[in-house]
Amino acid sequence: MTPPVEAVEQARAAQARWAAAPLNDRLHLLKRLRHVIAARAEELVSALSAVSGRDPSLSLTAEIAPLADAIRFLERAAPGLLRAKRLGARGRPVWLFGHRAEIRRAPLGVVLVIGPSNYPLLLPGVQAVQALAAGNAVVVKPGTNGRAAAQALARLAADSGIDPRLLAVLDESPEDAQAAIAAGVDKVVLTGGVRAGRAVLRELAGRLVPAIMELSGSDAVFVLPGADLEIVAKSLAWGLTLNAGATCIAPRRVFAPRDAMPALHDKLRPLIGRLKPQPVAKAAAENAIRLAEDAMKAGARPLLPWPTPSADASFPPLVLTGAGPGMALLREDVFAPILALVAVEGPEQALALDAQCPYALGASVFGPIVAAREFALRVRAGVVTINDLIVPSADPRLPFGGSGLSGFGRTRGAEGLLEMTAAKVVTVRRGGFRPHLDPGADAAGLARGYLNVAHGASSGERLRGLVAMLAAMLRKKKN
Repeated sequence: MTPPVEAVEQARAAQARWAAAPLNDRLHLLKRLRHVIAARAEELVSALSAVSGRDPSLSLTAEIAPLADAIRFLERAAPGLLRAKRLGARGRPVWLFGHRAEIRRAPLGVVLVIGPSNYPLLLPGVQAVQALAAGNAVVVKPGTNGRAAAQALARLAADSGIDPRLLAVLDESPEDAQAAIAAGVDKVVLTGGVRAGRAVLRELAGRLVPAIMELSGSDAVFVLPGADLEIVAKSLAWGLTLNAGATCIAPRRVFAPRDAMPALHDKLRPLIGRLKPQPVAKAAAENAIRLAEDAMKAGARPLLPWPTPSADASFPPLVLTGAGPGMALLREDVFAPILALVAVEGPEQALALDAQCPYALGASVFGPIVAAREFALRVRAGVVTINDLIVPSADPRLPFGGSGLSGFGRTRGAEGLLEMTAAKVVTVRRGGFRPHLDPGADAAGLARGYLNVAHGASSGERLRGLVAMLAAMLRKKKN
């Protein structure tokens, strides 16, 4: 394994040539990578088996196929997104007559991708290929049990013709991320929890290195009057155990009308009763058990009998009903199959209770389309799904990210690609008109006149501005 400092140095040496290559050449190699991923998917499935309890079908549908989709999106969209934008005269201030400008998207250099443990291929993989498409080199620090998947992707990239130095894989330890930052990276993309995000930002602050923080969620589900409770119940049961509950946009808090709650209970019970215990990391299990027990002491109750597991045992899915304000379960992130049902008097109370949670990553709204769409616009979240959960966020065109304790910046989609670049402006002055270089000009008079001509509220003000500009020009001639 290459030490972090050496990996960053090698990545920087290779990046200059990579950035100078035509975009179509870079995209051609990424296209080859996509084909290799399809042909050798079983290698990635095998690498992902290091994730405890991972089913091959989940690896294929939730990680490998969406990663290939993300690369194809880049093949199609990157030429337009990264093309230089030339600005015409429309909108240009009159006093900048003769100027021509263009905005280019320049690569940043070396991007450090700090990956998570829950989706160790898809999440850092998409970030890596977007950085590569933009002309950057990438160093990946995998999450726990994620190194095998990252190494497999790097191996497939090298076999596709991409310089191995452009996609380096570090050890899983936080110390490797610290060493890479100290070696001098140009941007950091972190997917993880709030504690990790704060620790990395402290490392970056003194170096003024920009970052994208894709942090945890505690997603809300809003059930509106008229919602199909059968679909709601099936969606909640599915989302509860997807990836053993280790999904940042899994449903955690369900706000439903009080009069609809008994029917929702009836539809949920048989579905929850068929769910199997899930493998959950010890630290996540300990946190979930603590939050569940505190909530039950405060009045919440299990929808079905729940045998409290030990932290090192498989975690039985838990649905708590009667959850309410003041419970830490409604304010903290949970990486285990726990769901809290909160009865509300109406949509306004649901929004008010949701606002008490500091996370704002994703949300779902179930109900009639028109009402749900209007309600979704009021929900504080980066991704809002109507009448479904989680799955639509796999669309590679869509940016992903949140606010509050869920972080900042965006990955994926057009916005995610542009996050891997810096805007670079080039302006050109044509002709000999340079009034700012003329020491005899009445600059203040011309500026005051221009303000009224360009921005005066009435025709009279604009006319007075024109007279003032002419007067300033005449004063110049007399001098």
